[in-house]
Amino acid sequence: MAEHGKDNVAGTVYHATFIHSIALDTLQYLHNTSVFVDPSGTIVAVERDLDLDTTIAKVLPKLGWQSSNLAIEKIPDGQFFFPGFIDTHLHASQYPNVGLFGKSTLLDWLNTYTFPLEASLSDPLKARRVYARCVRKTLSHGTTTAAYYATVDVASTNLLADLCLAAGQRALVGRVCMDERGMCPDWYRDGSAREGVDRARESAEYIARVDAGRGLVRAVVTPRFAPSCSPEMLRGLGELAREKGLHVQTHISENEGEIGLVREMFPEDESYAGVYDRFGLLGERTILAHAVHLSEEEVRLIRERGAKVSHCPCSNSSITSGEARVRWLMDSGVTCGLGTDMSGGYSPSVLEAARQALLVSRHVAMKGEEKAKLSVEEVLYLATRGGAE
Repeated sequence: MAEHGKDNVAGTVYHATFIHSIALDTLQYLHNTSVFVDPSGTIVAVERDLDLDTTIAKVLPKLGWQSSNLAIEKIPDGQFFFPGFIDTHLHASQYPNVGLFGKSTLLDWLNTYTFPLEASLSDPLKARRVYARCVRKTLSHGTTTAAYYATVDVASTNLLADLCLAAGQRALVGRVCMDERGMCPDWYRDGSAREGVDRARESAEYIARVDAGRGLVRAVVTPRFAPSCSPEMLRGLGELAREKGLHVQTHISENEGEIGLVREMFPEDESYAGVYDRFGLLGERTILAHAVHLSEEEVRLIRERGAKVSHCPCSNSSITSGEARVRWLMDSGVTCGLGTDMSGGYSPSVLEAARQALLVSRHVAMKGEEKAKLSVEEVLYLATRGGAE
């Protein structure tokens, strides 16, 4: 048999136990199973409940492969394969601050810890160190797909996309947009709405070029959150997303103080979700992080627009934002995934986010909503297929 990783390998067969979600409440266990993968990484055959030698003899003629150039990976008993995790919300730029939140809440945490760190990544050498470590760390925790926030700096945002491509990590990479003078420090914001939209466009076009149609890394329109953006910027970003068919990622209803700011700054809108909807930022490709304090009307609007929610339990607990009612969201027809939300979240592990999602759901249940409890099967679904949806 060929050595794994050699150039003349026609493909690889992995023989092991495989576990994956086939429905929200169901895990499927595939014992004594072989998965054949071609050199491009595409699964080309799966055989269940057969020993390895019998499987090879059965499948290789169908694939036109020779046993002499087949790589074999036989996994020991007690180990298993599980799908790669999908992190639907994290700030790569904040990786050095993981676990650093003290007694702060969202708005003071941004000014004390977050904005200074993000601004420092305009230094290309520092940006490379931080982003390379972040990508390596998330991959080491099994995150094969991530929705990243970068910073306002175009060059370092583009660098993050380059690093994801080089590492083979599927990613959405967003250049952060923020121009509201009353919310953003002068030393860390866009000079104007037009400047912010133009820089977002510049980064999106760069990412499209380097991805070159592979679909591995894509740009995502990233207004930080409504209070950090002027109406002109939100409108321009909505137009950019429509023009280029881009995903949108932002925050919503993370903290009650934040919601109060939205009411003050956008008095003509009935809700936080309504702000995004008015500017064309709420649609099937929108990822809304947190969604802790949504109203019933907002949930209906989000469902109607087909937007998705990234549940970030570690962050919601760490900076005392609240407990998202995930069961209620899902029962209302809203698709949910999981986010680590580094560095509000203290861990780069989606598996840790799944653990905390399960525990937080029990705290919601203690407040009189027994059905709010999530099962192990459900949180693992959110960590994989939920994020993919």
